[in-house]
Amino acid sequence: MPPFDLAEGDPFGPHNLPYGVFSLPGSVERTVGVRLGDHVLDAGAAARALGSPHAGLLAAPTLNPLLAAGRQVWSQVRREVTEWVTSPAHRTAVEPLFRPLSAVTLHLPFEVADYVDFYSSEHHARNVGAIFRPDTPDTLLPNWKHLPIGYHGRSGTVVVSGTDVVRPSGQRKAPADPAPVFGPSVRLDIEAEVGFVVGVPSAQGSTVALGDFREHVFGLCLLNDWSARDLQAWEYVPLGPFLAKSFATSVSAWITPLEALEDARVAPPARTHALLPYLDDAADEPGGYDLRISVALNGHTVSEPPFATMYWTAAQQLAHLTVNGASLRTGDLYGSGTVSGPEPDQRGSLLEMTWNGRDALDLPDGKRTFLEDGDTVTLSAWAPGPDGVPVGLGEVTGRVIAG
Repeated sequence: MPPFDLAEGDPFGPHNLPYGVFSLPGSVERTVGVRLGDHVLDAGAAARALGSPHAGLLAAPTLNPLLAAGRQVWSQVRREVTEWVTSPAHRTAVEPLFRPLSAVTLHLPFEVADYVDFYSSEHHARNVGAIFRPDTPDTLLPNWKHLPIGYHGRSGTVVVSGTDVVRPSGQRKAPADPAPVFGPSVRLDIEAEVGFVVGVPSAQGSTVALGDFREHVFGLCLLNDWSARDLQAWEYVPLGPFLAKSFATSVSAWITPLEALEDARVAPPARTHALLPYLDDAADEPGGYDLRISVALNGHTVSEPPFATMYWTAAQQLAHLTVNGASLRTGDLYGSGTVSGPEPDQRGSLLEMTWNGRDALDLPDGKRTFLEDGDTVTLSAWAPGPDGVPVGLGEVTGRVIAG
């Protein structure tokens, strides 16, 4: 079908227009693309053809130049692209610059600078506490309601959707084992998350206030932060995740600009503890996002986590990330942490879905507690959009292969 002939309510219509990077068959040249339905527009070629002053940004091999250009330019480019794909006056010039998604190769859309992962779902944190600290009166640790818990990950192993994930090896030791052993993880898990992509940097020694979130963050994407639970259990005391988390983090090939998600903004859950001033968002605009996530294992939906339930917002995470003077860089990526809701079918990790392996999932291709070689995990999501039309987020998928 021609690129402009979209079905009514297509979640990747002109109200969405996420950005990615693609190449054509037989070519190593990469360029910025904008998705419309099941096609991708060569944004750089369109900008040149229509005399856009932003042609240089859109002809780059990564999104980083556009990310660094700032919010005013982001808005200008979005208005231009929207006009290109909706105005009949531009159809003759633009239509030949579309390619079917099935005919292009999608790449990691930006060069990742630093990577941070948070732990911001109260439901997830309480579930994990109940699994590992079942006898404690409160399964949340004392600091959890006072600050967004996070850790610094490894940016060099962030991979684009569709990249195979090699089962990691490392040390593991069950409580009853006399000594640790080395070998492939036998409790490989997923974490259904949302990633936020930083565009405008900040100076070291400065901070980013809650109200400046959208001056720095360009957009978001789905993110799967793969986790080797058995390696993590042995290594994470006292310093936290290391080999269990650093082997792979998968992100979507499409970055949805924040401007496309204005209709999805919601208030976060009610705060139960007083917040320090730099995190207090009571007087700010709603900082949550109503994103409806689905987790599929080998094509079978196993969970539907609701992002609207996240206790800590992306703006609070950014404020906390920089409150000590840590600088932002263009291409910084930070993950929301596992998204889990209050119901059993809304949990964002196999650790929770199977209650640490106690309750196996009964799938059409067999039972699962943790991931087996050959398993494919796919995260997809949508958000409410203008006039009731959903905004689709690019899916993120990965297949586990033996190490």
